[in-house]
Amino acid sequence: VQLVESGGGLVQPGGSLRLSCAASGFTFSSYDMSWVRQAPGKGPEWVSAISTGGGSTYYADSVKGRFTITRDNAKNTLYRQMNSRNPEDTALYYCARNIIMRVGGGGEYDYWGQGTQVTVSS
Repeated sequence: VQLVESGGGLVQPGGSLRLSCAASGFTFSSYDMSWVRQAPGKGPEWVSAISTGGGSTYYADSVKGRFTITRDNAKNTLYRQMNSRNPEDTALYYCARNIIMRVGGGGEYDYWGQGTQVTVSS
């Protein structure tokens, strides 16, 4: 199993960025997937999740209305479009494979990518 994130970088407040997570080594379309972030000096924070077919999506209150999670099962790729508002979005963003998805989002994960850094700064 391999999850490889890309697309991070420096973004100005109010800017947008799209993150990608390329999955391999398993049947991607069979798993719910999530984005989790970790800001400097803080613990991991679940951000968003998507069901196997993409028909159900869930967001943490802190990002609702600004982030969009999607997936392309034909390309084995997970995406996260972010419209950043403030420096509090600065974090290392991970994609993770869910083994449990809780109602409303979050859950438990068995594989994580290496993360991609997003820095929001003017």
